[in-house]
Amino acid sequence: MHRGNGSSRRAKDLLRERAACSVWHRGTRAHYTGRVTNSDDVTRGTATLASQGGAPVRKDYLPIAVPWIGEREKQLVLDALESGWITTGPKTQELAARIAAMAGVKHAVAVNSATGALHLALEALGVGPEHEVITSTWTFAATVNVIEHCGAKPVLVDVEPDTLNMDPRAVEAAITPRTKVVLSVDYGGQPCDYDALHAICDPRGIAIVDDAAHALGAAWRGRPVGSLAKVTAFSFYATKNLSTGEGGAAVTDDEEVADRIRLLSLHGMSRDAWKRYTATGSWYYEVVAPGWKYNLSDVLAAIGLGQLDRFDEFQRIRGELVARYQANLAAVPEVGFMRAREGLTHAWHLFPIAVDLDAVTIDRARFIDELRSENIGTSVHFIPIHRHPHFRDSLNAKPEQFPVAEHAYARAITLPLFPRMSAADVDDVCAAVAKIARAFRR
Repeated sequence: MHRGNGSSRRAKDLLRERAACSVWHRGTRAHYTGRVTNSDDVTRGTATLASQGGAPVRKDYLPIAVPWIGEREKQLVLDALESGWITTGPKTQELAARIAAMAGVKHAVAVNSATGALHLALEALGVGPEHEVITSTWTFAATVNVIEHCGAKPVLVDVEPDTLNMDPRAVEAAITPRTKVVLSVDYGGQPCDYDALHAICDPRGIAIVDDAAHALGAAWRGRPVGSLAKVTAFSFYATKNLSTGEGGAAVTDDEEVADRIRLLSLHGMSRDAWKRYTATGSWYYEVVAPGWKYNLSDVLAAIGLGQLDRFDEFQRIRGELVARYQANLAAVPEVGFMRAREGLTHAWHLFPIAVDLDAVTIDRARFIDELRSENIGTSVHFIPIHRHPHFRDSLNAKPEQFPVAEHAYARAITLPLFPRMSAADVDDVCAAVAKIARAFRR
């Protein structure tokens, strides 16, 4: 529930001012000159839209994301199957160790999803019905669901217009004596302002839990995401920068918290209970807490190990694709796009654009429909939490409490971005965006 009066009035006024205009980078009114699949007329703005009977920019559909599973991953999965360890076992432990090293922390627990990791993090920190957890309205429902699963009260805050990450000033305005955790969200792969968040939270004894589902491989001022919060949750979902199909991890430098997460992730069974099936393990175990079944299997962990071997390559390709998007779309003034802030490493999980509704005669939904007609896949990340019926009603959340998120939601479109894309694919997407923008230019 957003705090909408009293001490937050100054913050609300500031947010309204910041929502008045978008600060995403915008192009200039120049012809797009990228590669065009079907017609050079697109570069001159005279091509007929596919929705009106013209040839689509692409002959084949380009989805928003496709996982890249190579021979290394396939061999590791086969090794797991032939080993007899098809549930939690040595490959899961190896994946966790490598993720911890990448994140710059001592402990990682591999689990079945980032949702599970977030839930376990809050439970391990003792979040309960007497507490509030502050989080962003610009996120996927899982971020807020886990707060409610703990019995706590979600407190939604608005976002910064240039990053769509939670605004630290809105966070500070939302704090009450019941605030136990600030649950940050590193949107699209760009880390939140952790200097500001720690300056707010640390003196008050408020823990930061990081929803870094988008941000594996990102860094804030040289520090890897994973080392910036009390607990960080990563996602290994099919479309993520590193995929196990379904999967995730909770990482932390706190041994006690790590032990608690590990315990709760598998029925509350005593540590390393899976080893009871090894030659040196014991049959005896104890259930010391009512846990959940959030464990990851070795078959899926094997995919992750293969992905880790190629992760640097994946990230390099993502960066190159984003640079090409930015160069091409700089010539399309009807849309804006994000740039990484100075001093950080962006993971570039997503590449969102914002349609300038003052520059075109159609809305965002129609723009998406036109892209689909041109055989370009898209999505919207995200439908703000306060717009979903359950949260709107249970939190009494109103759109006017979140002016920046509302402004962004009316304009945001996520374009395809995945390592199997080619430069020509990016050019096709940009050609389609330019074609539609010109057709509906005011």
